[in-house]
Amino acid sequence: MSVSTSIPDTSLGLTSSEIQILRQQQQIALQGQTGNGLSRGRGTGRNSNSSSRAASAASSHGRLLLDPMSLRALSHQLDNLQEQIRNRIDYLEEQMQLSIANSYDRAGNIICDADAEIARTKNILASIDDLENEFTKIARIRDIVKSFRARIESYDHRLDQAARRRH
Repeated sequence: MSVSTSIPDTSLGLTSSEIQILRQQQQIALQGQTGNGLSRGRGTGRNSNSSSRAASAASSHGRLLLDPMSLRALSHQLDNLQEQIRNRIDYLEEQMQLSIANSYDRAGNIICDADAEIARTKNILASIDDLENEFTKIARIRDIVKSFRARIESYDHRLDQAARRRH
């Protein structure tokens, strides 16, 4: 591995987590490079195999190999990773929209149920008010009946006394 064909991956201006991702993806790309048929066939087997070994050696020393084949494999690997991330984001956005719609539906149902219960409670309170008014009327009528009864008993008592005096 010559110094001119590789650079330290730490000199790329990446954060430590980005460097870690780069190293992981470079290793995956190198493994895929030897297993995807690039190292097979006449005439290119040695170059691909040696390129793969050189890229692997560069990666293990924290360097990024700059040959076109390694960079193409890394680019392809990163494109695939980006596509997977995009697909996952799309899926999560879809799930979030479903969740929001379900929550909105549940909230709407809860509001409808609450409105129905409020209306029912208002009807019950109105019925209680009507019954309290009827109770008050009955109490007044009872007082009037008691008053009449007391008067009638008083008149009956007087009549009994008057009848006794006559006899």
